[in-house]
Amino acid sequence: MSMYITCLDLEGVLVPEIWIAFAEASGIPELKRTTRDEPDYDKLMKWRLGILKEHGLGLKEIQDTIAKIDPMEGAKEFLDELRSLCQVIIISDTFTQFAAPLMKKLGMPTIFCNTLEVAPDGEITGFKMRCEKSKLTTVKALQSIGFETIASGDSFNDLGMIQASKAGFLFRSTEQIKKDYPQFPAFESYDELLAAIKEVIAE
Repeated sequence: MSMYITCLDLEGVLVPEIWIAFAEASGIPELKRTTRDEPDYDKLMKWRLGILKEHGLGLKEIQDTIAKIDPMEGAKEFLDELRSLCQVIIISDTFTQFAAPLMKKLGMPTIFCNTLEVAPDGEITGFKMRCEKSKLTTVKALQSIGFETIASGDSFNDLGMIQASKAGFLFRSTEQIKKDYPQFPAFESYDELLAAIKEVIAE
């Protein structure tokens, strides 16, 4: 095994956006807002929790939707092959309570994410972020203990870890991000991303 760790974003890269799926299932279009629309994650989450409260929706309703979400086509095969080449960590701003069922479908890869605060009646009362700028902070921590990192993601909050890594790739990102960050190769397929990562590891 090489000294490389590949750090991947979860939503938009391996699984569909959870909040968008829930917005569709619950018929509440306002919940479609993501970090692509509101870069301030704290603000976005507080706003989301307010909407859930207003509609009397809790963790169970969201988990019912998540149970029906499948990883993107080819995501598990991509992860299996990548994990045979190097260590892989999924770094996400989502929450353990949302991610757990999806990890089963992906073959139980390692994920670092955040935690929801949930009342006994299932109301989501708050959330606890693992650390500030979790993706960048995690990549720097891995580097501090002797690993080289390779990173890939699709959104604004992935740019820090992509920039800080030995190699960084955009995956199924927006036209705007691709235009603003032409220095990062941008891929649409798992095969392309895997080939690029293999090249870095082989150097």
